[in-house]
Amino acid sequence: MNNTEKIAELRHFLARYDLPQDRPPLPLGDSQADAVLGGGLRPGALHEVFAGNWSAGGFAVALAILAAKSKPLFWVRPDYEAMEYGAVSPNGLAELGGDPRQLILVRTRNAAEALSATADILACPHAGALLLELNGMPKCLDLVASRRLAFAANESGVTAVMLREGAETEPSAALTRWQVSSAPSRADDDDWGNPVFDAALVRHRTGGLGHFLLTWNPEHAAFDTADTGAVVAAPAHRPAYPQEQRRAV
Repeated sequence: MNNTEKIAELRHFLARYDLPQDRPPLPLGDSQADAVLGGGLRPGALHEVFAGNWSAGGFAVALAILAAKSKPLFWVRPDYEAMEYGAVSPNGLAELGGDPRQLILVRTRNAAEALSATADILACPHAGALLLELNGMPKCLDLVASRRLAFAANESGVTAVMLREGAETEPSAALTRWQVSSAPSRADDDDWGNPVFDAALVRHRTGGLGHFLLTWNPEHAAFDTADTGAVVAAPAHRPAYPQEQRRAV
C-alpha cells in the first residue's frame, strides 16, 4: 500500500467514526502574527482575550468573525455584562465585517449559566464560532471549567473566544491568551476609521509569543499590519505562568 492509499484509508476511517480531520489554521492576515501562531488561529480551540481597555471587545469580535466565516456566530453574555457594556448593535457588527443575520445572542442570568450555555453550544458542530463575554473573576470559571470548554471546542471543531473584562490572568486550558488595548491610527492612513489593536500574545501552548500592532480590515474580514512604530517581540521561551502556578496546571 503506497502513501496515497494510506492517506485515503485514514480519511475514510476518520469520516466513518466522525473523528475530526486536520483543521487548517485560520490566517489572521498579518504575516508575523501568523508565523508565530503556526499559520493562524487554530480552529476548534479555546482562545482568551484580556481587555486592556474598551477596545479589546472589538478584537475578540474580530477573531470570532474570522472563525465563524459563513456559519452562525453565538455571543453569550450574562445580564451584568449586557447592562455594563451596552447592547450589541447589528449595524456595528456589520461595520466590522460581520453578518448580523448570522449572529445569535444568548443572555443568561449569571456567569455560571453562561458557562453552561457555552458548553451546550460548543457541542454543536454546526456553529461557526462562539464568543463568551465575562466580567471580573467569577468563581465558576476555574481551570476545570476552562478544560471542559476547550475539550468541547476540540470535539466539535467550533472555535471559542472568551473575552475577559476587568479580570486578572489565571490558569486556564486556553490555547492562546491575548492582552489587547487600542492603538492610534496613522494620520496619513486612508483607512483611519479601521480599528488598530495593540495585541500581545502572552500565552501559546503550541508555539512562540509576540507583540503586534494589528489593523482590522472589515472589507476583507482580516487583520493587516499596522505600521505605527516598532513593537518589541515577547520572548518565545517565556513560561505561560509563574513557576508556582504552572504546577497547578
